[in-house]
Amino acid sequence: MRVAIAGAGAVGRSIAGELLENGHEVLLVDKAPTAISVERVPQAEWLLADACEITSLDEAALQRCNVVIAATGDDKVNLVVSLLAKTEYGVPRVVARVNNPKNEWLFNEAWGVDVAVSTPRLMSALVEEAVSVGDLVRLLRFSHGDANLVELTLPPEAALAGTRVGDVEWPEDTSLVTIIRGTRVLTPAKDDVLEAGDELLFVAAQAREEQLEQLLSVRRADAF
Repeated sequence: MRVAIAGAGAVGRSIAGELLENGHEVLLVDKAPTAISVERVPQAEWLLADACEITSLDEAALQRCNVVIAATGDDKVNLVVSLLAKTEYGVPRVVARVNNPKNEWLFNEAWGVDVAVSTPRLMSALVEEAVSVGDLVRLLRFSHGDANLVELTLPPEAALAGTRVGDVEWPEDTSLVTIIRGTRVLTPAKDDVLEAGDELLFVAAQAREEQLEQLLSVRRADAF
């Protein structure tokens, strides 16, 4: 897979390193000469250019990329890069970094963004996820379909504890994608039985989140 990353700062280089270790082809683009540190990520391709300029993106051959990651520290730049990648080059997957959570509402399909990652929001979500049992925690927002990756740890008194996955009437536009049980990561099957303490990860439409939380938080009759 070929991936272009706009922004060769600490965030961009870190992402590049991870992708290269997983066998992907990576191009780092940055307009600041001081950011071009080939020795830090020698396996990557490097391009000194302004990722907001069509000529630069032509040079980067963005049309050959499977994914573009807008990872600069400037939200305006990330939005422009995302829009150009999607509309001018038809890149299938565009991931954008949100630096200021107040701008998160802009990072949507209209700007060519498939997945928006807000580091402050993600950090706070992970803190909530670590301390919350029985509360729905939003981990990540997907622009297409207005869907989110959400997590809930099933409390001991939950009515669904002991229920087969296939027997649960999940809300519409909701999909259980993973069960984390202790150190195990389970791909849910119909015959899997939910247990108290399970971390359940869903992709769910935002409009269904409240309904999902209510379903998962219903207590057993003997818990009252």
